[in-house]
Amino acid sequence: MIVLGLTGSIGMGKSTTAKMFAEAGVPVHDSDEAVHRLYAGKAAPLVEAAFPGTIVGGSVDRAKLGARVLGDTAALKKLEAIIHPLVRADADAFLARHRNAGESIAVLDIPLLFETGGRGRVDKVVVVTAPAEVQRQRVLARPGMSEEKLASILAKQVPDAEKRRLADFVIDTGEGMDAARAAVAAIIAELAGAGKSSD
Repeated sequence: MIVLGLTGSIGMGKSTTAKMFAEAGVPVHDSDEAVHRLYAGKAAPLVEAAFPGTIVGGSVDRAKLGARVLGDTAALKKLEAIIHPLVRADADAFLARHRNAGESIAVLDIPLLFETGGRGRVDKVVVVTAPAEVQRQRVLARPGMSEEKLASILAKQVPDAEKRRLADFVIDTGEGMDAARAAVAAIIAELAGAGKSSD
């Protein structure tokens, strides 16, 4: 089974592209969705132990947790040390399930793939990109977003040009949905062919 890592900077259209892979029948593991699930499950007591008062009704209250960790590098590292191994274990279980089911391709949607050293976990990397101005418009249209917040997020992410250079495949969502969907189909076809030739 070929494990495809899907990544891209904020506002590049990664979530939309992940949906296109799923619609084409490729299993997709969404790291953000896994975090939501973990915050309502096995991560909750661990987060509460590290950051008392951040659990409401058995789940992590993201606003309360955010208030505790944002802008505090040590607290953020402490949180990542709890969450990253759980997300990785969740992804490993997902891959094992689909490998056993005989899938030829599976996608790991990892927002910070290069930043967290995730390259070694995948066979190929798809980077989702868009022109900087399109990215800016998309992100600033989000509730609660500001120029300052965007600048701070981008400062922590590997630059888009560097991601594109490191990618096996690049999908430009600035060219519209149909072009992105066609690019997804082309990648699946190429990888399906590669999988068959190596059997």
